[in-house]
Amino acid sequence: MTDFPSDEELMAGPSAVEGMSLPQTPEDFVAGFATIVGRPNVGKSTLTNAIVGKKIAITSMRPETTRHTVRGVHTSDEGQLVLLDTPGYHRPRTLLGKRLNDQVREALTQVDLVFFCIPADQKIGPGDRFIARELKSVKVPVIAVVTKSDLVGPERLLPQIDAVSKLGDWAEIVPTSAAKGRQVDDLISVAMKYLPKSMPLYPLDAKSDESDNTMIAEFIREAALEGMREELPHSLAVQVEEVIERKPVKGQKKPPLLDIHVNMYVERDSQKAIIIGKGGSRLKWIGSNARQNIEEYLNRRVYLDLHVRTAKDWQSDPKMLGRLGL
Repeated sequence: MTDFPSDEELMAGPSAVEGMSLPQTPEDFVAGFATIVGRPNVGKSTLTNAIVGKKIAITSMRPETTRHTVRGVHTSDEGQLVLLDTPGYHRPRTLLGKRLNDQVREALTQVDLVFFCIPADQKIGPGDRFIARELKSVKVPVIAVVTKSDLVGPERLLPQIDAVSKLGDWAEIVPTSAAKGRQVDDLISVAMKYLPKSMPLYPLDAKSDESDNTMIAEFIREAALEGMREELPHSLAVQVEEVIERKPVKGQKKPPLLDIHVNMYVERDSQKAIIIGKGGSRLKWIGSNARQNIEEYLNRRVYLDLHVRTAKDWQSDPKMLGRLGL
């Protein structure tokens, strides 16, 4: 597993990470942090995955899917772009919602560049205008990214770009389709122009600094979100209790199976019944679909042991949020 420099080491400067033996890079190599902001469900996580080139952020048609700041890494010959994919900025109704907005604000203070995502297929709304006003106080360049450009034709895309230009004083405006891989490379090239000269902040083969347990929990939550009722996505939390490696069998060439024990929390017993499904069918489907992503990510065979538990009003319980790392 790749050793990553800690936040303290990064803040301390290059001398703090000299012992990591990062490879030599050209003198004009650049490296820096960029955060991706936007209202819920505008394609931030899809864009993160497209830039990184690997699935590190879960995606869903459900708003407010992202619950913590996901850090991804893209490295090319010219530089290294470290992405902070943030939860969607929204009007909070719970303590969880307030904490998610705090994550966005904190991320804006720690970066060299901001990507502000606005979808091409939706009219600019109050949420976009609110974020645009918030970004006026940001002291780093802001690139407006018109996402989901594949969903509209030129007759709608060009007016949307014009409308975005009137929202604020952006360093650049770049239309992209992360789902189709269109103009993602253009966005990366534009971003590199605004990063400072620096040695790499992460090893050149790094894609993310997320822990395995975090990614396992996220893949399970992603699977659980599929086909759910409207109120359930916000009431569902997933926590990995433990990961146990089975004893290897004599003569076995593949790594032994990993037993992964997971708790899935909802706020009401009625929601618990929905997650489990008739005869456990829904829970079995969640496990089967999540396992595919987990095994691909870990490059290991796994057995998922899923338990659904009720934690009343956990979204407003500081102790429960702390236990879930939120």
